[in-house]
Amino acid sequence: MEKLKHLLEHWIEHSREHNAKYLEWAEKIKDERPDIAELIIKAVEKFKEGEKLLEEAYNKL
Repeated sequence: MEKLKHLLEHWIEHSREHNAKYLEWAEKIKDERPDIAELIIKAVEKFKEGEKLLEEAYNKL
């Protein structure tokens, strides 16, 4: 279980790093392609839902 706990911690942090990059790009393109920026933002919202589930699993270990 320690291995899984370590992996979950890594996956959560990795997801947060990716989300930050996605939002950075959404900001960069929002004026030129607000439609794409909005889709990226919506995707980040979904990824954050996944992070919460991973955190819940982590906390149960």
